[in-house]
Amino acid sequence: MSEEKQLTEVEHIKARSRHLRGTIEEGLRDQTTGALPADDTQLTKFHGFYQQDERDLREERRHQKLEPLYSFMLRARVPGGVITAQQWKAIDAIARELTGGGLRLTTRQTFQYHGILKRNIKPLIQGINQAMIDSIAACGDVNRNVLCNTNPVESALHKRIYEDAVALSKHLLPKTRAYHEIWLDEERIANHEEEQEPIYGDTYLPRKFKIAVAVPPHNDVDVNGNDLSFVAIIENGELKGYDVLAGGGMGNTHGDTRTYPQIAKNFGFIKPGDVLKVAEAVVTTQRDFGDRTDRKQARLKYTIDRLGTDVFKQHVEERSGVLFADAAPYEFTMHSDRYGWTENSDGTWNLTLFIEHGRIKDYEDGPQMLQGLLKMADLHGGDFRMTATQNLIVAQVEKSKKEAIEKLAREHGLLRTVSRLRENSMACVALPTCTLAMAEAERYLPDLITKLEDIVSRHGLADQPIVVRMTGCPNGCARPFLAEIAFVGKAPGKYNLYLGGDGKGTRLVKLYRENIGEEEILETLEPLIERYSKERQEGEGFGDFVVRAGIVPAVYDGRDFHQIHE
Repeated sequence: MSEEKQLTEVEHIKARSRHLRGTIEEGLRDQTTGALPADDTQLTKFHGFYQQDERDLREERRHQKLEPLYSFMLRARVPGGVITAQQWKAIDAIARELTGGGLRLTTRQTFQYHGILKRNIKPLIQGINQAMIDSIAACGDVNRNVLCNTNPVESALHKRIYEDAVALSKHLLPKTRAYHEIWLDEERIANHEEEQEPIYGDTYLPRKFKIAVAVPPHNDVDVNGNDLSFVAIIENGELKGYDVLAGGGMGNTHGDTRTYPQIAKNFGFIKPGDVLKVAEAVVTTQRDFGDRTDRKQARLKYTIDRLGTDVFKQHVEERSGVLFADAAPYEFTMHSDRYGWTENSDGTWNLTLFIEHGRIKDYEDGPQMLQGLLKMADLHGGDFRMTATQNLIVAQVEKSKKEAIEKLAREHGLLRTVSRLRENSMACVALPTCTLAMAEAERYLPDLITKLEDIVSRHGLADQPIVVRMTGCPNGCARPFLAEIAFVGKAPGKYNLYLGGDGKGTRLVKLYRENIGEEEILETLEPLIERYSKERQEGEGFGDFVVRAGIVPAVYDGRDFHQIHE
């Protein structure tokens, strides 16, 4: 069988797409269905949106002989998660007019809309474009939204480091004009064959690609969960350069031991001016050596593990013309957000709001979150910063406006006292819209956290931060495999329970119990939490304790993730 025949069908779809155009426009015009053609649903990811349907209503609609209730989820591209107050007002207005209502902050440090009907996709994209926001490459087999540490201690350096994140996002954008032609009515290119993709080539990358930029000691972007990360090395208040980490990633498949989450490898240190050259070289090496015959083996982590770190690194050095120096030392202390007020070096203030699982909406009988943020945007002269842990920072607040901003936040349910356990929890969307979800996550985790809060309180641990994450499937969108306690959906109401992350995002979890429901989850965790309360060492986190106590082994390489622990 020839190599061409061995390529996945997605590779063929990309190859014949005319640089991501496909038949998307024809599908939009077809009013006989709420869906798009199957091939085009692969291509629309590159334009920033996925086709979904309301899974809670599938069976009912099937009995009524109706097609599934199709809608679309669109994710914006917002490098570093920073938007202005005016942009916030614009995206709020679009949510109310063209979606199911509300916004969701994502683990990719951006926002996404749900419940978009097919006829509203183009008006929505044009609307965010008018606000100077787009959704190009927010999904698909390209570099996606670039994460950047939102509120580092050395905030005077944030602008410089944030600019590198924005430059990375811009440099690695696809060059096709398909997005502008289809959604923004730009004049069509006469000959698509002459259009060039100098970085990606005609079939783009074998799989999705994620980049993050971090500023120690805060690892709020989870550098080890990204394909490529740049860790800022700061000495005496000066940015010396970056350590380059490559080959991290979360997704795997239940029952397939060839797949695993992975910790990124440190390639070494580079100067600030070499960031774009190195990033492009990593991307093109993955383009040329990544597996296009099996999408489950196509992520960069598998390419590096297959070729070997040294071989891959050599390719990057040759393509970039940059030689890596020895890695510089750095240390992370946490991978969660810092809530409440923090002061910037220029005398302004940031207010970090806990947004449970990123869901922002006006509830009929509850907090009017959108209304509160709109009022803040009218009052606020700074910006809003979305975090990679699904929270929101009202940033660069003038001291004179602190009291008014805080009052609005409290009145609208945006600033409330919650447990440390809840503050450190995170969940993916899962049901009812995600097509991959096997179990609940966002809709269920708040209730489970309430039950876990009772347990930790009984054992005197109410003030102890423990990182808890849940996903509806093993693709790992909420980065569960870096948590201290992780629940990964296996079936309706059933989860795999993993333990052993270090609370800093630098160690993987290990499977502890498989396919268990809520009752067994609570029965399993309570004795471990009780032991932790009695046997922990000073300053020892829960994940470190379960490793030290031999409950699970430490995992620093994904290839050990599936090894049986006796």
